[in-house]
Amino acid sequence: MSNLDDSIGKILLEIQKDDPDIFRKLMKRAQEEHPDLFEVDIDDENMEIEEYNRKVDEYNKEIDEN
Repeated sequence: MSNLDDSIGKILLEIQKDDPDIFRKLMKRAQEEHPDLFEVDIDDENMEIEEYNRKVDEYNKEIDEN
């Protein structure tokens, strides 16, 4: 699968250079049809950070109460 991913990536880079309008249309359509592929990992990281901060807050609250 990695070779296929590499090939697709190279093709997309060529399209982006050769015809930016077509590239934008392709990416827009891909995002509309498969939004899950375009979810940003930053959102996942932010959720992990928020969960960590919540645990720290709970821990600090316990310490303050004792």
